[in-house]
Amino acid sequence: MILDYINKAKNNNEKLLAILLDPDKINLDQLPLVIKKINDSDANLIFVGGSLLFKNILDNFIKTIKKYSDLPVVLFPGSAIQISNEADAILFLQLISGRNPEYLISNQIIAAPLLKQTNLEVISTSYLLVESGRETTVSYISNTKPLPAHKPEIAMATALAGQYIGHQLIYLDGGSGALNPVSLEMISKVAKVVDLPIIVGGGLKSKEQINKVYNAGATIVVVGTAFENDTELLNNI
Repeated sequence: MILDYINKAKNNNEKLLAILLDPDKINLDQLPLVIKKINDSDANLIFVGGSLLFKNILDNFIKTIKKYSDLPVVLFPGSAIQISNEADAILFLQLISGRNPEYLISNQIIAAPLLKQTNLEVISTSYLLVESGRETTVSYISNTKPLPAHKPEIAMATALAGQYIGHQLIYLDGGSGALNPVSLEMISKVAKVVDLPIIVGGGLKSKEQINKVYNAGATIVVVGTAFENDTELLNNI
């Protein structure tokens, strides 16, 4: 079970690296080479998803990943339609940083009966969108305000609420193409009040940044846009 794997990493103070692949941004014919670079790195997980899916290739995209890699594939869905039984697990996201009921419960209700028909491991996840210096696709599509970057105490209270609700993971995200990553202060303060593994993504572009995020309390770091822009990045992590 992937959640057991993540919890074990947290308990042993081990750090995991996830690569986020967006089917809209990587062509199927390019995917084998991309996967080879991931296999040659220290990546532990492959996340698949995006705020929008313009191409109806999700199943084939994941099948291709599975053909060339043994790494677990976890869906990071931007909507209720981004479900594929070809993956190993799905982050069942609740956007608790926002107040839009579509992303607090409506999309989850639509997705639930579909997920019941799959073999996916469903991992309940608090999703906290954090201000990153400019509006991201996530904030625009979800029509929600991100948490203010300079108010870590709001993130602390929000993450703790997610734990008390019963979520299994906390995801702090600056969003795709974030100018600024989630602050180390925010990560550290959230890590001190929750007992759950913390995932951090958005705006991370270097080994130094990633190591600081790990040291602040993250169990999983997600690299997405930076890897799309420079597939050699993994050689430096």
